[in-house]
Amino acid sequence: MNVTVLATGGTIASTADEGETGANPTKRGRELVDAVPPLSGLADLTVEDVVQVPSYELDAESLEAIGERVCEMDADPSVDAVVVTHGTDTMAESAYYVDVTVQPETPVLFTGAQRRPDEVSADGPSNLLTAVQTARAFREREEYEGADGGTFVAFDETVHSARAVRKVHTSRLPAFRSPGHGPVAVVDRNGVAIRRQPQRETHPISATSLSATVVTVTSTSCADDTLLRAAIDRGVDGIVVEGTGLGNVTAPIGNAVATAIEAGIPVVVTSRCLAGRTSPVYGGDGGGQTLRDHGAIFAGDLSPGKARLRLSLAIAAAADRGIDEPTATGEWLREAFVGPREEPSPDATSLSAETGET
Repeated sequence: MNVTVLATGGTIASTADEGETGANPTKRGRELVDAVPPLSGLADLTVEDVVQVPSYELDAESLEAIGERVCEMDADPSVDAVVVTHGTDTMAESAYYVDVTVQPETPVLFTGAQRRPDEVSADGPSNLLTAVQTARAFREREEYEGADGGTFVAFDETVHSARAVRKVHTSRLPAFRSPGHGPVAVVDRNGVAIRRQPQRETHPISATSLSATVVTVTSTSCADDTLLRAAIDRGVDGIVVEGTGLGNVTAPIGNAVATAIEAGIPVVVTSRCLAGRTSPVYGGDGGGQTLRDHGAIFAGDLSPGKARLRLSLAIAAAADRGIDEPTATGEWLREAFVGPREEPSPDATSLSAETGET
C-alpha cells in the first residue's frame, strides 16, 4: 500500500524555543514519519512538505495549494491514500475544503496533534499511526464493499467525516467530535472498527478559488449592527451570520441583513450551536423566518467556518459560470447550500451519544 504524507505544519510539527517567540512549526514531514516506526509495516510512505505554518495563519493561497496537491495525488493511480498533517485550529475547515473541491476517490485523512513533539505525552505519533491504519482499513473496505474515497479527520483513535467534524476542545486530546452524526470509525487494539459508510461530501462545488471576500458576523445578546454595516459599506462579496438557536439574530442585525441582501450581498445563516440544523421558524425583525423572507440562505448544520468556505467557493463558481445577475446569483448560491446532506447516525444525536458522556 502506497501512502503519500503531505506535511503542512501545525502543533504536530512545532517546538518551543527558549526565547519569547512561542511555539512554531520547525519539524519537516520526514521527521514526523520517522518518529513512528510502526508506520513502515503498514505502508510505503512518500513524504512531501507543502507548507509549514500554524493552521491559524493558513491563508487562501496555502489552502488552495494543499487542495491542489491532494487533487494531484488523487489522480495518481499509484497512490492508495493521502495523509495530511495539519494544525488542529482549522483542520476541520481544511478537510471540508478538500472534500468539497477535490471529491477524492482516494481516502484522504487529516491528522495533527494537541501536544507538541517536545512536550510530555505528545500525541502526534499516535494520531499519525491512526491515520495510516484507517487509510489501510478504508482501502481494504473499498476492495470488498465498493465504498468510495472521502476526506476525514483521524484523531485520538477516532475518525470523523470532513463535513460533520468540529474541534470542540482547546487542549484536551479528544479534541474533535461530530455533533449529531457520530464518528465514521474508531481505532483500538483490535484494529479499525468502521461504524458507518465512509463517503465523500455529497454536494460538491467545482470552483477551488477562495478569492471572494466573505466575512462572518456573530449575533450575541444585545449585539448591534456595527460590524455588519461596516461589511456592507465595504462592499464585501458575501456575509455569514452566526446566529443563535435555529438561526436567529438581534433586531439590528436582522435589519442589516435585509440591507445587505437589498445591496446584492448574499447572506448565509448558521448557528452558534454545536449540533442541529438551522431552520426559519421565528418572526420579528431578527427571527429566522424573517431572515428567510429577506432572502437569506440557511446553511443546515454546517459550522460557520465551513459555511464561509462554501459561500466563497459558490461565489467563485457562479463567476466561473458567468452568473452575475443578482436574482440568478442568489438562486445559484441557494442551490449550493441545499444539496443532499449526510444523514445523522441514529445513535449519535447528541454530543454525549458518541462518547458516553452525560
